[in-house]
Formats: sequence, structure tokens, C-alpha cells
Amino acid sequence: MGPTEASALTSLLQVAYEERGRPDAEAVLLLHGWPDDVRTWDAVADRLARAGCRTLAPYLRGFGPTRFLDPATPRSGQLTALAQDAVELLDALGVSRCVLVGHDWGARAAYIIAALWPERVERLVALSVGYGTNNNPGFRPSYEQAQRYWYHWFFHLDRGREALTHDRRSLCRYLWRAWMPSWPFDEAAFERTARSWDNPDWVEVTLHSYRHRWQGAAGDPRYDRLEGRMAGPPVIGVPTRVLHGEEDGANLPATSEGLDRLFAGAYRRELLPGVGHFPSRERPDAVAEAILQPL
Repeated sequence: MGPTEASALTSLLQVAYEERGRPDAEAVLLLHGWPDDVRTWDAVADRLARAGCRTLAPYLRGFGPTRFLDPATPRSGQLTALAQDAVELLDALGVSRCVLVGHDWGARAAYIIAALWPERVERLVALSVGYGTNNNPGFRPSYEQAQRYWYHWFFHLDRGREALTHDRRSLCRYLWRAWMPSWPFDEAAFERTARSWDNPDWVEVTLHSYRHRWQGAAGDPRYDRLEGRMAGPPVIGVPTRVLHGEEDGANLPATSEGLDRLFAGAYRRELLPGVGHFPSRERPDAVAEAILQPL
């Protein structure tokens, strides 16, 4: 059975989300990345629902049917904003505690939630991203990683805005192929997700996210307190599992190595052979198993 489509109001957004499973089952919040959308979770969420879980997969701000309520609200893509959105969604749905899963942008937001709202998180599963590699001034990417981040720097330029505005599908198709070298995705699967990038706020949220991450844009002042609390970054105490593809073409596996000191609870990092940047698409069975098995 397919997902149920619904939406919920937060302080700034009408958040569209998809739900599977029994409403009274353990909740699993699935946060997607960029350039992606909730379709990345389809196979994982089906497995979780069959195992007796309730899955909640929201479209992040700037993606799919999710919309800002006020035209005057800054189209911030900063990671604390994404985390706040997710916590407010849990509040709106009456979910006090969940298993938290994030990929790419979603993983970065999930780390923030686990650090600042640990009482809301039963356990955390992060895909393709190491903790402390957000906009932490102490993070210094290697030159090889900086080369992989070429699109971050590109988005600081007018040419980057032009590409996102007028040629987003070609750009993102190139990134998918570069980031998943061993997974021959089909055009239909790509297009099903690409429709989410036609959201009227996608370009502005994308540009702000990457510019803010490297101190190239000011943040929305409403998140200043959260930004201050994330300085460091703080140690995470909830049980955490990190899955990273050995062939990840966006974030080198080295970026998630040696971070045990940032976790006070149970922590495990696992490399997935033959997998690129999108484990939820490439190895949904392994992702679902990691979510279902406590550390």
C-alpha cells in the first residue's frame, strides 16, 4: 500500500509529508537531502512499515508541495532552520519522540536535533554525512574534498544562480551521476524527484543554504540562538549510527572518520561497499536494517 499524503502547519510553513504504517506505531522521521525529495525513502519506508513502524517523510522547505506561509519570511536554507522545522512538525503531529533518520541536508539537520533536542530522539541514523562538517569554522576540508564541493562555491556566483534557475535538471542529473558512480538510475526515477525542485522557493533556499554554510550569507536572526548553541559543536548523547557509501562522490568517506569523540552515547560508523551518496536509493535494505536494529 502506498503512502498517505498530508500536510501540517508549523510557525512558518505548510509542511507536506507522506506517512506509512499504523498511526499508533513507533514513529520514524525521515529527512531527505539535496538534490532529492521524499522519493528517496520509498523502498526504506515500505520495509519499515511492514516491520510495524510509522514513517513520516516531510518535504523540506523549498521542496515539493511544502510552502512558506508568509511571502516576507526569509527563504533561509540554514541547517538550524531545517532542524527547527522538523521539531515543529513533530509538535504539530503530536509525536513526542521518534527514531530520527537523515540523509545529506537531512542528516545535518538530524545531528542538530539530536544535539539540541535529545529528549525527542530515540536513536539517530545519519547517511553520507559526518557530524561537525556543517558550517563549523573548525572544519577544514581537504583539497580533494574541496574539489568535490565545487558546486558549493559555484552557488556563491551569479552563474550558479543562473544554472539553478534555468538548467537545474541538467545540473542535478550530472551530480547524481557523479555521486553514484555504480548505480544506473533511470530517467523516470530522476524526473519523479526533479518535480520537487520546481517549488518556487527551491533556488533561494538552495543558494542561501550553501552560502550561509561557508559564511557567505547572513542567517535569519530567528535562528541565532540555535546557531550559538551549535558552536563547537556540542557532543551528541543519543545512540547514533552513521552509514557512508565507499563510493560517495559528494562527501568523501574520510569526512565521517574519527568523530567518536563527538558522541557520548553508543556510536557506530559503517561503510557500505559499492554504494555512492544515496544509500537509501542504492541499498534500501541495509538502511532499513540499520534503522530497525538498536545499537
